[in-house]
Amino acid sequence: MAQAKSGDTVLMHYNGTLADGSTFDSSKGRDPLEFTLGTGQIIPGLDQAVTGMEAGESKTVTVEPEEAYGDRDPARVQTVARSQIPDHIPTDPGTQLQVQTPEGQTVPVIVAEASEEEVTLDANHPLAGQALTFEVELVEIK
Repeated sequence: MAQAKSGDTVLMHYNGTLADGSTFDSSKGRDPLEFTLGTGQIIPGLDQAVTGMEAGESKTVTVEPEEAYGDRDPARVQTVARSQIPDHIPTDPGTQLQVQTPEGQTVPVIVAEASEEEVTLDANHPLAGQALTFEVELVEIK
């Protein structure tokens, strides 16, 4: 039977959980995820785990932060004066916003903290610094 290799388009069902057992993403109830191996469409550790699998095969794999969304970077957390944020922009903790860098690049951030004077914005990926466990089933190799 054929094994999935770089360049193959594959369909995969998955369930992703954190160390505490909570699910952060899943294809349950949806169509399988379709992607091309080796093209950077999914996190590197999961791409590597699917490589070599056969259609119908299932496995559980834990992907460490460096092969997922990286370690948390304190330099990507910035506190700004509330006066720098327009009044119509929500600043409740957990709110996702987009900021523009001086170079014109748009960066997604999450409001980490907010007081009357300051707002702390976190540009780390929400899953940065976490090991991710995936239950995967390779449905098809196209």
